[in-house]
Amino acid sequence: AFQENEIKLLTAEIERLKNSGCLGVSPSLEGLRDENAKLKYRLNFLQKSLQEERSKTARSMININSCLQEIFGAAIQAAYPDLENPPLVVTPSQQPKFGDYQCNSAMGITQILLKTKEQKVSPREIAEKISKNIPANGCIEKVEIAGPGFINVHLRKDFVSKQLSSLLVNGVQPPAIGKRKKVVVDFSSPNIAKEMHVGHLRSTIIGESMCRLFEFAGYDVLRLNHLGDWGTQFGMLIAHLQDKFPDYLTVSPPIGDLQAFYKESKRRFDTEEEFKKRAYQCVVLLQSKNPDFIKAWELICDVSRKEFQKIYNCLDITLIERGESFYHEMMKDIVKEFEDKGFVQVDDGRKIVFVPGFPVPLTIMKSDGGYTYDTSDLAALKHRLCEEKADILIYVVDSGQSVHLQTVFAAGQMIGWYDPKVTRVAHAAFGVVLGEDKKKFKTRSGDTVRLIDLLEEGLKRAMDKLKDKERDKVLTPEELKAAQTSVAFGCIKYADLSHNRLNDYVFSFDKMLDDRGNTAAYLLYAFTRIRAIARLANIDEQMLQKAAREEVLILDHEKEWKLGKCILRFPEILQKILEDLLLHTLCDYLYELATTFTEFYDNCYCVEKDRQSGQIVKVNMWRLLLCEAAATVMAKGFDILGIKPVQRM
Repeated sequence: AFQENEIKLLTAEIERLKNSGCLGVSPSLEGLRDENAKLKYRLNFLQKSLQEERSKTARSMININSCLQEIFGAAIQAAYPDLENPPLVVTPSQQPKFGDYQCNSAMGITQILLKTKEQKVSPREIAEKISKNIPANGCIEKVEIAGPGFINVHLRKDFVSKQLSSLLVNGVQPPAIGKRKKVVVDFSSPNIAKEMHVGHLRSTIIGESMCRLFEFAGYDVLRLNHLGDWGTQFGMLIAHLQDKFPDYLTVSPPIGDLQAFYKESKRRFDTEEEFKKRAYQCVVLLQSKNPDFIKAWELICDVSRKEFQKIYNCLDITLIERGESFYHEMMKDIVKEFEDKGFVQVDDGRKIVFVPGFPVPLTIMKSDGGYTYDTSDLAALKHRLCEEKADILIYVVDSGQSVHLQTVFAAGQMIGWYDPKVTRVAHAAFGVVLGEDKKKFKTRSGDTVRLIDLLEEGLKRAMDKLKDKERDKVLTPEELKAAQTSVAFGCIKYADLSHNRLNDYVFSFDKMLDDRGNTAAYLLYAFTRIRAIARLANIDEQMLQKAAREEVLILDHEKEWKLGKCILRFPEILQKILEDLLLHTLCDYLYELATTFTEFYDNCYCVEKDRQSGQIVKVNMWRLLLCEAAATVMAKGFDILGIKPVQRM
C-alpha cells in the first residue's frame, strides 16, 4: 500500500514538471531535468519491486488467523466505530462442533462499553452486531453465535482446498513480512581453553533454531558467537605455555587436552606466587599487543576453535565468531561516552554506572584501569545497534544472566543507542539441564558433562535402538549410518526444543529415544512413513506435481478436513514464535500434525489394494496430495528445528 501510494505521488510529480513547461527548455533548468530523471528511475524501481512483492505474496502461505483478524477487525470497526483499540481475539476452535475458528471479542467489548460509556450490552448482542458487519471475503462459509457470545467461524472448503494446492505447487513459502529487517542473534558463546559442556547445549540449539526461523521468514540474520576469548585468564595460560613449550613461536605446541592444560595453569596460579606475578605481566603484554604474546594467545584460541568446530559440525551449527577481543579497542570509547554524558560515578577507584530501576551498578572500569564483562557487553550492544544497524537483537543466554543483561539493555537505552519502540532487544532466557535425579546434570564423579561425550553417547544409544528394532537387517550400511545420525542428534535437539525454554528440563536418553509420544524418534518415523506412501504406490515427484496443478483436493471426510486445516496453521504457528521466541510451540504443532495425519491415514484409504493379490486397484490422488502437503510442512518444520529426516528408517 505504501509503494502504491508513492507511485501515485511520483507519477503526479512527473506530470507537474511536464505541465510547468520546465523540462528540456533551457540549460538553467538542468536541475529540473535531473530531478525528473531521478523521479522516473524511482518510479520504475518501485513499480518493479511492487510487482516482485505481489508475486512473492501470491506464492506465500496465507496466515488464516491473521486473515480472520483483519476481517473481524473491520467488522468491529464498522459495528463500533467509536471504540479505540477494541479487543481482537481469534483462535482455532478446540472442537469441530464449534466450527474451525472462534472470535471471542464480544465479552471484552462488553466490559469496555460498561466502563467507558456506562452502557450495559450483552456479549451475545454485541456478537450479533459484529456478525452483521462482516465484510465480503473469500474464506468464511458461515458464522454462528454460541453460548454467551462466541462467534464460531466455518471456513469455506474451496478456500482451504485452494490454499493446499498453492502450497503443493509453490512449496512452503513464508508469510509476507514487509520490510526486510536485520536480526542479530548472540548464541552458543563458549569460553576459550574450556571445553563446551552440557550448559552450552541449550544456547547452541535454541539459537541455531531461532536463526533458521528468522532466515526462513525472510529476515537478514547475523549469527554471532560471543566467545570468551579475552581477559585475565589468558595471562596464566600464556605463562604456562611458555614454561611447557618454550619453543612455541617456532614449533606448534601439541596441546592435546586444553581442559587439562587450563587446570594445570589454574593450579599453578593459585599455589605459586612467582607464577601468579608473571601471569599478570603476561596480561599487560597481551593487552599492549606484544607480537609474541598475541601469537601465544592465537595458538590457544585455535586449539579451542578446532574442538568447538567438531561439535558445531555434529549439530550442523553455523556461526560467525566475534568474541570479546573484537570489542576490546572500543571499550575506552564506551567509558568516555558514559563519562561525557555524566553517567559515571567513582567508587573506591572503580568507574560505575547506575541504571534507573536496577540496584546493582555496572562496573565499566576496574580500579586498576582494566575493563570488565560489563564494558565488553556494552561495547557489543553498541556495535550491534549502531554499526550492524540491527532492527532485532536477541541474546540466547541462560536465565542466570537475566538481571545483568536487562541492566546492560537499560543502560543502552538510557544513553540513547536505541528506542525500544523502534528496535527490539530481547533476552531469550533458558533454564538449566537437569539429570534424571532432578539435580544439575553432572557425571557420576560430579564433573560437568562434556558436550562431545554426550553426543558420542547419543550416537551409541541411537544405534542400539535401531538394532533392537532390527533396522540393521533391512537398511544398507549407509542408510543405517544416516538413520543413526538423524535419530541421535535429532532426538537431543528435539528434547531441548520441545520444552518451554524458560523452564529447566530433565535430560533422559531413554525418553528422547522413545518412538512413542512427542519425541523426535516418533516424528522422524512418522515422516518416513508418510513419504513412503506415494513411493510404494509407484507415484513419483513429477506425477505428484502434475496432480497438484490439476487435481482439486476433496475434503469431504472429516479427517481430510481436519488434516487440511492443521497443515494450513503452519504460518500462524511461525508468526507466534517470531513474536514470543518460544520454539516448543513448533514442536507441539509438528506432533499434532503427525497425530492428525495418523487419524486421517487410519480412516481414509490413500491406496486401495486387492485383498487376495495385493495388487493396487485404485490410487486416491487427492489423498496422496494431502500426504505430500503434510510431509512438506513437516520437512520445513524439521529444517527450522535443525533436524535432518531420512527417506528410510
